[in-house]
Amino acid sequence: MAETEIALDIQDLKKYFGGIKAVDGCSFQVPKGQISGLIGPNGSGKTTTFNLLTGVLEADSGEVFYNGENIVGLRPYEVFNRGISRTFQITRIYREMTVFENMLSASSMKMPVREARERAEQLMEFVTLTKLRGEYGGNLSYGQQKLLEFARALMTDPDLILLDEPAAGVNRTLLNNLLDHIHHLQEDQGKTILIVEHDMNVIMNHCEKVFVLDYGVKIAEGLPEDIQTNEDVIEAYFGHR
Repeated sequence: MAETEIALDIQDLKKYFGGIKAVDGCSFQVPKGQISGLIGPNGSGKTTTFNLLTGVLEADSGEVFYNGENIVGLRPYEVFNRGISRTFQITRIYREMTVFENMLSASSMKMPVREARERAEQLMEFVTLTKLRGEYGGNLSYGQQKLLEFARALMTDPDLILLDEPAAGVNRTLLNNLLDHIHHLQEDQGKTILIVEHDMNVIMNHCEKVFVLDYGVKIAEGLPEDIQTNEDVIEAYFGHR
């Protein structure tokens, strides 16, 4: 794959917690303008990898290239300012702010107030939260909180969006709504999206490429149909057959 087609190039990324190798020499390349999935059994290092990519954790070693720049060592706001946004496994909205205030809190300092307000209104409509714009974040259902966090991640119009378990705790109707929004971003706006998810239906039906981690190491990558029959992946999830 040509270099121009790679959104994120992860090379030999490592993160240890004492004697635990959370991410152990992980390398993979995220295709530009596609929806990709990052999967693996519990404790395989998926969320830790996301935290390393976004500066929440500092890597022990390795490199991550985004638009030709090694972003390892950058702080979260510096990664954010370079066009990378994310959601979290457990939502991090402001419970005592309204939906609209939550949206404005994610705007860039460089964005004029009027532009930020217009952007917030557009995105609330995009995720069908306009009617709840004055509701406090803590009063939303968990699925609505997921939609709010997703919308907040789009406030600065990022090129790369990392979604950490978007399906967790979300009812099927809201999930289908969210998945429609994800495809719109990829197909109509050319966004690159990387999803960590345990729901294999989401991964296999909506991702063009899948990466599989086990014990912090990438053990497979490929098309969804190939991953489903990969012996290393089957063993990682279910043990020897």
